[in-house]
Amino acid sequence: MSTHHPVAPATPWIAGRRAAGRPRLRLFCLPPAGGSAASFNVWRPHLPQGVELAPVELPGRGSRLEEPVPYALEPLVDALFEAVRGEFDAPYALFGHSFGAVVAYELTRRIERQGGLRAPAALVVSAHRAPHVPLGRELLTGSSDRRLAAWLHRYGGLPAELLEHPGFLSDLLRAVRADLEIAERYLLPGPAPVRCPLVVLAGADDDVCVPAAVEPWAAYGAAPPRMHVVPGGHSYPRTHPEATLTAVTGELRRLGLLGPGAEGDRQG
Repeated sequence: MSTHHPVAPATPWIAGRRAAGRPRLRLFCLPPAGGSAASFNVWRPHLPQGVELAPVELPGRGSRLEEPVPYALEPLVDALFEAVRGEFDAPYALFGHSFGAVVAYELTRRIERQGGLRAPAALVVSAHRAPHVPLGRELLTGSSDRRLAAWLHRYGGLPAELLEHPGFLSDLLRAVRADLEIAERYLLPGPAPVRCPLVVLAGADDDVCVPAAVEPWAAYGAAPPRMHVVPGGHSYPRTHPEATLTAVTGELRRLGLLGPGAEGDRQG
């Protein structure tokens, strides 16, 4: 049975870091729109041996709530790159869910353009349309707080009780709005593949980003990426953490980045 160890954070961009046993791979995790590093707390009991979980805390949420929320993708990615580049000293992979998939993908491109740094051992994109695929629904940018909150609640991203507290809700939705504005307007003219191995995840019952919109990520890997359909709706990393992490770490093992799985290598 593994022991989970707190790891002293190097920067405020990483919060709630945990390692299972002796780390072999650092897994940077980018949260969905409006999400904080705490989005990945539910993964901790399911960490396999050798994985260091490094959840990213973006400005304007979680422990950085008082900071300005970024409304543009390029400055956000540049700031994140500068903040964590010192952590590329060990083998690492990037995981991004929904809006976080856009950030993780663009961060990978930024690292590859820079050169001279250890490249990601893998990029895992989850529950986001491929960058050249149009949004395919009405924009939520500019919606009222109540309409946006109702939409988030419908797809499992907001507890019902928060709908009754409009003052608190407005503060909470500040980061959601900024991230959605970036994600909704994000569109590339065509596929721009990354050089590292690419893994693609989708939710079996995801009505926000259906698997058919995720599939075209196949054109973004140097080799055809493997796609996993995970149980659950759009919030499957939270509602089905073990299945999600099993899909991710299974691919990391296949790539030779982790040791073979074994019974009892997770904390119960």
